[in-house]
Amino acid sequence: MSITVQDVINRLTGSTEPHASTVDRVVAGSEAAVVHGIAVTFAASHSVIQRTLQAGANLLITHEGVFYSHHEAEYEGMTESPVYQDKLRLIQSGKLTIYRFHDAPHRYVPDMITQGLVRALGYEDDVIKFLPTAAIVTLPKAMIVQDIAENVKKKLGIPYLRYTGNESSVCSRIGIAVGYRGGGSHAIPLCLNEQLDLLITGEGPEWETPEYIGDAAAQGRSLSLLLLGHAASEEPGMECVAGLLRDLFPDIPIHFIPSEPLIQVI
Repeated sequence: MSITVQDVINRLTGSTEPHASTVDRVVAGSEAAVVHGIAVTFAASHSVIQRTLQAGANLLITHEGVFYSHHEAEYEGMTESPVYQDKLRLIQSGKLTIYRFHDAPHRYVPDMITQGLVRALGYEDDVIKFLPTAAIVTLPKAMIVQDIAENVKKKLGIPYLRYTGNESSVCSRIGIAVGYRGGGSHAIPLCLNEQLDLLITGEGPEWETPEYIGDAAAQGRSLSLLLLGHAASEEPGMECVAGLLRDLFPDIPIHFIPSEPLIQVI
């Protein structure tokens, strides 16, 4: 029996509540295409698309947008850009269907993207509760921030973290929030309401949460922040999506394609 792109979408989204406003959609290709292989990634970069085609997949499921905008908005002159045109030609040459799977995994209970990061960090047994937009972890034995940071880098395979606070402060209660949930409107109330010692998150405006944490440190308070970067915080969740697809479609080859580190330090 043939499996179509729409069949895959239905299985992925069937357990979540429909939402009137969503970025989840087929960005390229067709819902009616028969699926021969599936690739899953955080972001459908040019390199990821090349690796998808090399793997023989004709459906790419990406968390973030394909054309440089959360809502796939067309910036002025974008469609005439040679970068845009070359990427579009690559997609079309491989007869590739790309499905944006962003909002639905965040509506899983618990949030699949948050759960993926918790699992990657080895904190599954230490979670005391999942909130809609974060996980709260209590360590069985308190650790200093520096040791936690080294463990995070090792677990995620990333060379560096951005940090604010007091690296020698002792932490036992940690908040984990993926992606852009490091913004002040989300992260600062989370720190206050959950009485956190440490927040591990993806990113957010530098003048919001980092400033708050910096002021707390200047006042002698034990509150710290580790910024992983957006991709590093959400990629483990998309690896969970690949695992789910292997369970749902055991006869279809499923490939998880990690994003190459995009922003380097020089």
